[in-house]
Amino acid sequence: MRELVIILLVLIAAPILGGLLSGIDRIITARMQGRVGPPLLQPFYDVGKLLGKERILVNQRQVLWAIGYLALVITSLAMLCLGSDLLVIVFVMAFAAICFVLGGLSTKSPYSHIGSQRELLQMLSYEPVLILLAIGVFLQNKSFLVKDIFARPEPLLFSLPLVFVAVLLILTIKMRKSPFDLSTCHHAHQELVQGITTEYSGPYLALIELTHWYELVLVLGLVVLFWAQPIWAGLLLALAAFFIELVIDNICARMTWSWMVKLTWTVGIILCLVNLGFNLI
Repeated sequence: MRELVIILLVLIAAPILGGLLSGIDRIITARMQGRVGPPLLQPFYDVGKLLGKERILVNQRQVLWAIGYLALVITSLAMLCLGSDLLVIVFVMAFAAICFVLGGLSTKSPYSHIGSQRELLQMLSYEPVLILLAIGVFLQNKSFLVKDIFARPEPLLFSLPLVFVAVLLILTIKMRKSPFDLSTCHHAHQELVQGITTEYSGPYLALIELTHWYELVLVLGLVVLFWAQPIWAGLLLALAAFFIELVIDNICARMTWSWMVKLTWTVGIILCLVNLGFNLI
């Protein structure tokens, strides 16, 4: 019964929270740029308009991959809330990203294809850090289970501070913020227009946007794990990380994919390995 309640909360509350965070994102970004910005509920208005538009598909595979992307992201978030195996959650997140890539590759648009290739490069950048995060959790708890993190008397941040910095680095990639908004961009200020989502429109684009809301809550949930007890401290930590990402987005220009891979594979992975090595000594 408890598991069913948690799953229902994930299905209903997560997209509401994700949409509100997207609205806060737009407002804060506008203020940083000296603009008034849209109302808080503008993301919900936009999705509502998309749902009311004509349904146009390039092919049936396109929507099937989009549904798979949504289903796997929701599954990952539900597993996180249920205290499941963190390593399995990382793998399910990877499969969700692959569905997103295959949806872009199912069309003939060159913008969509290049965006899909860049999404794969982004996965190559952040997946090792997520795996090292899971390994770090195992070294601390002798378990990959998320529920064991919440049972710890001491915050995980004290034991894995360098891993936390690496997670903040890849959080920029997962949130698709500058300087790593390579595969697609919420602000459409790159040469690929909307990149991997170029051929999505109407209700199907709304489906992708809804998935991004779930994914935003999911990645911020990973930040919460670093200070799981008390939970309000973890939530404050996640909000602080969210604000830091908005600042980075507004002060950085977009970088090349090669620079992104080099940065995450040197700085991100080295930080994780140093932290794990220090804990083993």
